[in-house]
Amino acid sequence: MPLIKPFRGILPAMQLPYREDLSIDEAELRRFARWLASHRGIGGLVTNGHTGEVFALSPKERAEATRIVADEVGPSMPVVSGICCEGVAEAVEHAQMAKEAGAQGLLVMPPHYWLRFGMQPQHVLDHFNAIAKAVSINLIVHIYPSWTKATYSSELLADLARIPGVTTMKIGTREMSKYARDLAAVRAANPDVTMLTCHDEYLLASMVQGLDGALVGFASFIPDVIVDLYQAVCDGDLKRAQALQAKINPLKEVVHASGEPSGDAHARMKTAMMLAGRLKHNFTRPPVTPPTGAMYERIQKAVEGAKLEPAAELAALV
Repeated sequence: MPLIKPFRGILPAMQLPYREDLSIDEAELRRFARWLASHRGIGGLVTNGHTGEVFALSPKERAEATRIVADEVGPSMPVVSGICCEGVAEAVEHAQMAKEAGAQGLLVMPPHYWLRFGMQPQHVLDHFNAIAKAVSINLIVHIYPSWTKATYSSELLADLARIPGVTTMKIGTREMSKYARDLAAVRAANPDVTMLTCHDEYLLASMVQGLDGALVGFASFIPDVIVDLYQAVCDGDLKRAQALQAKINPLKEVVHASGEPSGDAHARMKTAMMLAGRLKHNFTRPPVTPPTGAMYERIQKAVEGAKLEPAAELAALV
């Protein structure tokens, strides 16, 4: 199967619904995928991201989550699977499983031992080249924050942009001067590579650099608002964009607590989605647990203030 066009628009990194016994809730995942895909401006759905609790899943479960979503939305909506592996051989195996499950793209995360020990640029190139050689599929480079040992230099990003199969960058630099240098380096190396922000906590500020969209977990919560925000940015309508960002801010504050995305943040977002009628439950896998007490009350207050419409199919079941 030939590579599809580079990803554009808003790509929600999907939450993964569980049953009470913490097995994957297939019926709820299918309903959730249909609901997300029904929004205009959605450029694809992403399974097995950090928002999808990839670290809590077995390889078989990662493939199963992708299979369910790909089967539900069909060929009209591309599905991307996150690849979070420590070694090249494992990454190739997971990539093959994801493609067999119906993925049309792979979101390739850095091996996490790089976070502890760092890596050489050639290690990164070898990792991506091995996946690209083994599986004919679109590759998205997941760029970690600049303060981590697993971040990529601007020069390395340019080299990655030249690898056949690398069609998109998910940019999470979180340091604006490096962010600007990274964008320029990628554009100079390969102008066909698309660039998506993954800065959930400051979407407008990162979109105005002329990006091609966003790949964020927050888009699984409020897809319509984020689609509208990106459209306002593309239209040059700053006042509308500012108003939409102002609508996002109270929800962003209770989910991210003025910080970067984290495991606890994803649990808080799952709770907000349940309270807003976007998911039936907020079950998470240990060691992450749903919020309680004062934090739960803060989330509830923010969701009530946002006046979000519940997902139509779920509202019909209530």
